[in-house]
Amino acid sequence: MSKRKICAVVTARPSYSRIKTALLAIKNHPALELQLVVAGSALLGRYGNAVDFIEKDGFVVDEKVFMVLEGENKTAMAKTTGLGVMELANVFYKLKPDAVITIADRFETIATSIAAAYQNIPLIHIQGGEVTGNIDEKVRHANTKLADIHLVASEEAKERVIKLGEEPDFVINTGCPSIDLAKEIKENPKLTFNPLEKYGGVGANVDWQNKGYIVVMQHPVTTEYEAAKEDVLKTLEAVTELDIPTFWFWPNVDAGADGTSNGIRTFREINKPQNIHFFKNMEPQDFLKLLVNSKCLIGNSSVGIRECSYLGVPVVNIGTRQNRRQRGNNVVDVSYDKEGIKEAILNQIENTKISSSTIYGEGASGQKMADVLSKIPLKFHKTITY
Repeated sequence: MSKRKICAVVTARPSYSRIKTALLAIKNHPALELQLVVAGSALLGRYGNAVDFIEKDGFVVDEKVFMVLEGENKTAMAKTTGLGVMELANVFYKLKPDAVITIADRFETIATSIAAAYQNIPLIHIQGGEVTGNIDEKVRHANTKLADIHLVASEEAKERVIKLGEEPDFVINTGCPSIDLAKEIKENPKLTFNPLEKYGGVGANVDWQNKGYIVVMQHPVTTEYEAAKEDVLKTLEAVTELDIPTFWFWPNVDAGADGTSNGIRTFREINKPQNIHFFKNMEPQDFLKLLVNSKCLIGNSSVGIRECSYLGVPVVNIGTRQNRRQRGNNVVDVSYDKEGIKEAILNQIENTKISSSTIYGEGASGQKMADVLSKIPLKFHKTITY
C-alpha cells in the first residue's frame, strides 16, 4: 500500500512553530510521506530566514516559492497572495500530493487553499474556527470554507467550524502543535544559551542575567496599518522608560510592517535605548525558553495567547490584533497608551495568580494530526450541512 503524500506549506516564521511537531510526526509515520514547501517571508533574511531553521531541524524542503512583493501595504498583500496562487498551483501540479495542509490565518495562506482546492486536491486546514482581529479573521474562515478536513486547536474552535456548515466527522480537535514544543520547554525550562552570543542582533548589551528581562513582539494590525509607526513608538517609549532589560523581536511581513520597522529604527537611532536588544528570529525552542524565563511578554503576538497560556507566562496584550481570542488568565489587555502599557507591565511582572492553561492542547498534537491524516477519508467535494 502506497504512502499518502501530505504536502505542508509554511509561509512565515510563526507558521513553522505552529506545525513543526506535526511535520515531524508526518515524516516519521509509516503510512505517510511528507512533502514540504517553504514560501513567502519564511525565505527572507529580513524576517529571520525561517527556512534555515527548518533545514537545520532535518527537514528536506521540496520546493521554495518566492512570492513576497515589496511595499508591506494592502496592495502588496493582495499581489503577494495572487502571485502565491500562481506559483503554488505549479508546485502542486508538479508534486501531485494526496492532500495539502494550509496553516491558520496569515493573509497569504489563502493562496495555498485556492491553489489546492481549485485543482481538486483535498485541503487540510490547521487551526480553523478561532476568533482574531484584522484580515486574519476573514482569511481564517475563508480557509475553512475552502478546506475539506479541519484539525482545530480547541473545543470552542471545533464548535465554530461546525456552525460554519462543515461536516462534524471531518472536524477534529487535535490541539495546537506549538503546545507540544511548549510542553518540552516546560519540562526542561533552563535557559542554556546566551541570546546575545547565539543570535547577535542589534542594540544595547543588556544586563539580562542579573536583572531579568521582558520580551516584546509587536506586529502591525492590517486593518489599522496607517497607525503602525505611531503604535510601536508608544510601546517603545513605555518600555524604554521602565528601563527593564528587553529582548525585542522584529515584526511579521504584513501591511504596516514597514511602519513598525521604521518606527523601531527611528527610535533606536534617535534615543539609543540602553535597555533594549533587537532580534529578527530564533529557533522555536530557544524562543520558548526565552519566554518561560522572562518576567513578561508584551505586544500583540498570538504566542501570548497560545504558548504563554500553557507556560504560565504573564502577557500584556496591546490593541485589537487578538480581539476576542480565547485565552487563559495570563493575559491582560491594554490600548496603545504609554502610561497604560507601563502600568500593565509592572502589574503583570508581580502577578502571582497565573495558572497553566490547556485550552489549546496538552502537548501531543503533532502525533494526533499524523494519526488522523493516515486514516481519515480524503475528499475534495463537500456541501454545506444546513
